[in-house]
Amino acid sequence: MDTIASLFSFITTPVSWVIVQFHSVYGKIFGADTGWAWGLSIVSLVILIRICLIPLFVKQIKATRAMQTLQPEMKKIQERYKNDKQRQSEEMMKLYKETGTNPLSSCLPILAQSPFFFALYHVLNGIATGKTIGVIDDQLLASARKAHIFGAPLAAKFTDGADKVASLGATLTDVRVVTAIMIVMMSASQFFTQRQLMTKNVDTTVKTPFMQQQKMLMYVFPVMFAVFGINFPVGVLVYWLTTNVWTMGQQMYVIRNNPTPGSKAQAAFLERLQKHVTHHGKARSRREKAIVKAIVAKGRDRNEFERKFINGLSKAGLAAQADGAVVKGESTIVTETAEDGTVTTTSSVPKRQQPKRQSKSQRQGGATKAAGESEPKTSLTKSDAPQDSTSGTAKPAGGKPGTGTRSKAQSGQRKGPQRPKSPSKK
Repeated sequence: MDTIASLFSFITTPVSWVIVQFHSVYGKIFGADTGWAWGLSIVSLVILIRICLIPLFVKQIKATRAMQTLQPEMKKIQERYKNDKQRQSEEMMKLYKETGTNPLSSCLPILAQSPFFFALYHVLNGIATGKTIGVIDDQLLASARKAHIFGAPLAAKFTDGADKVASLGATLTDVRVVTAIMIVMMSASQFFTQRQLMTKNVDTTVKTPFMQQQKMLMYVFPVMFAVFGINFPVGVLVYWLTTNVWTMGQQMYVIRNNPTPGSKAQAAFLERLQKHVTHHGKARSRREKAIVKAIVAKGRDRNEFERKFINGLSKAGLAAQADGAVVKGESTIVTETAEDGTVTTTSSVPKRQQPKRQSKSQRQGGATKAAGESEPKTSLTKSDAPQDSTSGTAKPAGGKPGTGTRSKAQSGQRKGPQRPKSPSKK
């Protein structure tokens, strides 16, 4: 570890200068020789570094999601050229180039903070051995050697012997108890960060080897931290515990507000968004409009949770527009295509009110009133039939009584000339 740290000795001066500047501020509040002043200086160094690395973290998120999207295609290439490793590598590089994806982008934040980590280790190792390093002079060195965090010196390690710990003004029990607790907290924070990434922010509809790798790392990383942590000084443990807690909080924020499509986090996010939009009747912020616009633009490519979101708006009498706006409408029809190809049409037409039921007397009274206003015609006689001059009744056709249209209608015979049942033979 000392050999690796010496490779980054060129950055020890800037790191030590930042620590000293923070120490000058906290020393006026807590005292120059206290563990609070030196410990908070290290914590502030971590926060400053992580703020500067936020753009790389955003790039890491995009790269990770792009890699998740490419996993099915990568699996096909591996199966197609499983006997030709060179061709497999060429096709992989071609796929990365076409999609603009870089596998190393997901490791950028870790690679970027590695020099600062080893530089801090180099500084603390110099404090432990009593050597001035960077801008830390003899006076600051003596102050740092007196600093204790819960009874453990800043430069002490779990593997240090009793004599070395005693030279720093502490006991071996205090050092091992404090370092053990910090190592457990460091490993637990790493495990929780990786676990929430796997359980909440992974697309459950796609099963890829990438998920298996992430699941394996979820258990491997905490063990690695526990193994290497016993060789870290207390100050380095403070640094690494702080950066793990920062990563965990940053990951929780991303999962809540910018989840991976198809994940459980997206389902919870869209459910909250639906309630908010339904309550206000519209998408209020630009961010909400951008999300609605992206979902509408997907069309048939929407996943299960996005279809549920659109259907929820439809049932509430709202319609999502192509520009991201949400408007009210009396009738909204949404056509969705399921994964099996089934087309479902959902309509949010308002329910028709049923007429009020009337009593028997009201119905009879209404029928009597209608009959009194206009009597319906019941005669089946032709209107153009000749009328009798004496009685005013229509004469039967052919001049014979007892025959007419009424008797024909009752017998079911057709009017006009009848078609013979069978043709006559001549």
